[in-house]
Amino acid sequence: MYPLIDTHAHLDDIEDLDPAIAKARECGLIAIIAVGVDYESNNRVLEIAERYRSLVFPALGCHPGELRAVGTERNLQFIEDNVERAVGIGEIGLDYHKRVTSKASKEAQKQVLKDVLAIARRYAKPALVHSRYSWRDCFTIVQESGVERAVFHWYSGPMSVLHDLIRQGYFASATLAAGYHQEHRRAMIETPGDNLLLETDSPVVYRWGTEFAHPSEPADVTRVLEAVARLKGVEPGVVAQRTTENALMLFGLPNLPVPFILAVDKVQESRYNQN
Repeated sequence: MYPLIDTHAHLDDIEDLDPAIAKARECGLIAIIAVGVDYESNNRVLEIAERYRSLVFPALGCHPGELRAVGTERNLQFIEDNVERAVGIGEIGLDYHKRVTSKASKEAQKQVLKDVLAIARRYAKPALVHSRYSWRDCFTIVQESGVERAVFHWYSGPMSVLHDLIRQGYFASATLAAGYHQEHRRAMIETPGDNLLLETDSPVVYRWGTEFAHPSEPADVTRVLEAVARLKGVEPGVVAQRTTENALMLFGLPNLPVPFILAVDKVQESRYNQN
């Protein structure tokens, strides 16, 4: 069992949260970043973080799939009013899937993303970025915003954009899709250990064969760890140590008990971080 951090979870969407939190603790999780997507969700995320203090840390977001003609400005103001209670700004970003662009145009999404990134920059908060089918635009806007810390969650886009965000010092995060999704697997192989995080995006349902076809939960970050270790050809402890250190640094998590310095194999660690 390793000390792990689930860097992206929608805890407000988990139906039976108490058992999920208890299981996460049993599996060694030392922190969960609970992301919000709109005004209502952000309120719930703050309440959940208060309920599970020292384990759950809130990020306040404005998801492109949740933009509304009425309510977005209210949400942006709520984020700014409560930004000091949050460890990050997210989930934010762009989504060019036709189901999303039919409700919120690309230009409308871009403007909101710029607005919320301005908040992140003013308060020196990291951004948790959603970039489905919009990878280049998303990277360009985040880079031009001046935000210094960002993670592109569940990254499955082009390698050219991935390499650019890595050079910028940004992170990419692995999900349970690292066990089966070709583009996501390739991206995680290409991401150096110094730029990698783990997440579940719970309660997303992941499917490969019949092995896993139920809502995910933060404890499933242990499965993400195993999948990444297999992809990288290293022991899980190597991945655990580096990704947990990365998350602690990115989010500035306060005084968390990290009961390891693992005696990791230096050859494996070098191989893990060389991509």
